[in-house]
Amino acid sequence: MQAELNKVVAALRDLYAQETFLFDMDVGERAITHRFAVYLEKQFPGWAVDCNYDRLGERTLLLPHGTIISTDDHLSKSIYPDVVVHQREIPRNLLAVEIRKASNHTSLEHDQHKLKAMTDPDVWFAYWMGVLLVLAKHNVTMSEIYIGGVVDRPLTLWFAARLDEVGLGGGH
Repeated sequence: MQAELNKVVAALRDLYAQETFLFDMDVGERAITHRFAVYLEKQFPGWAVDCNYDRLGERTLLLPHGTIISTDDHLSKSIYPDVVVHQREIPRNLLAVEIRKASNHTSLEHDQHKLKAMTDPDVWFAYWMGVLLVLAKHNVTMSEIYIGGVVDRPLTLWFAARLDEVGLGGGH
């Protein structure tokens, strides 16, 4: 798991090094998410990296009814992870990432519930790992790692320490 998370750190390092214009101009989360996916794709050869991907093999991605995440509206962004690393045809789901800008002051609860559901092996064909990232202009202000439908505290602390080591940590 640490090897995969090191790849996320490398993609974040590249994002911050190459995309200062986006952060300086305070562009929207979708633009930043897309650029992050470009750098993440370079870290995972042999895997597909997609933004807002809504499929599990041939099925449309739906999270369970009765949860905070709605499945009633196919157009709702709530059923689309920001970035995924996977193999589309199998499906083999490695990593789901939710990205927030630090300037977005709405509750993190929605993204946290999404990652819990997307990594829960009892819900559906789950992602092996989920990552929540809150990005500020110069660093990652908050992060959480999800395994098996819950926040993995040891990995979350390890990831925060790795971000600190490369100069991207802060506020953990």
